[in-house]
Amino acid sequence: MPTLTFVQAVQNALDTEMTRDSRVVVLGEDVAVNGGVFRATEGLLQKFGAHRVLDTPLSETGIIGLACGMALNGLKPVAEIQFADYVFPAYDQIVSELAKFRYRTGGQYTTPVVVRMPTGGGIRGGHYHSQSPEAAFTQTPGLVVISPSTPADAKGLLASAIRAEDPVIFLEPKKIYRTLKEDLPEGEHLVPIGPLRLVQAGDDITLISYGAMVEICQKAAEKAKTELGASVEILDLRTLYPVDEAGILTSVQKTGRAVIVHEAPKTCGYGAEIAALIAEKALDSLQAPVARVGGFDTPFPYTLEAVYLPHPIRVFHALAKVLNYD
Repeated sequence: MPTLTFVQAVQNALDTEMTRDSRVVVLGEDVAVNGGVFRATEGLLQKFGAHRVLDTPLSETGIIGLACGMALNGLKPVAEIQFADYVFPAYDQIVSELAKFRYRTGGQYTTPVVVRMPTGGGIRGGHYHSQSPEAAFTQTPGLVVISPSTPADAKGLLASAIRAEDPVIFLEPKKIYRTLKEDLPEGEHLVPIGPLRLVQAGDDITLISYGAMVEICQKAAEKAKTELGASVEILDLRTLYPVDEAGILTSVQKTGRAVIVHEAPKTCGYGAEIAALIAEKALDSLQAPVARVGGFDTPFPYTLEAVYLPHPIRVFHALAKVLNYD
């Protein structure tokens, strides 16, 4: 059983699914000859050839438009946007075309495209290479939105996304591309789209997150256990849309308290939707207001990246405030 980093798990999933299904093609800027800016597609050109691994011009609109046409003609494209920040020129193609084809054709046509994009901070990329645009896509019916936090889930969820018949936005937190390693099964490995992952069970408070912030939550929970004697339940959402409502509500109804963590700006961030879900469907179980920890409402900074990103201490303070509420 090989030990793989997050980015190696992504590459392994692509390799495995391209071997399994000849309809799977990969396209994007520098994905072929260069193997991708983060080397997530390294070796695929040599193994599968230029007809299945395509370097594209620097045109995100063109990448998604091409992928959409490929899907409508029977292929299973996996399109890479080099950084999530660059997806906005292709936003119209994604939300107006990819997300709408099944509905507009009464189910006659689908666009099974996976749009991979490195997301979030952690590499000192500044305000053009560090954004977290997940909320923009979770508000678009017709799209599935995924953000894994472990190598195993990266491989298993990407494989499931490629096999799906709906378009999938696949967000890869680049901060943990090479910092996390995990033993993974060789060959096919699937993780179902939808169910959240229980990272650790607890009784006093529910800590909800996804992507790179899950590791931050684990450190904060350990500090809360040591200093406050608190038993923290950690949920890794994995799939942001459709989200596992039942899993969230079951946990919050048990603990009576909740803190939500993400690195996108707090205002109108994805955590607001989870907080609203809890308020609407688990209000009678709450013993304290729901708290959110997110990025600040500023452009993503360069020199102050460590201040901007949620830190275990910030999350710990939120846990303490909610636990001590009366």
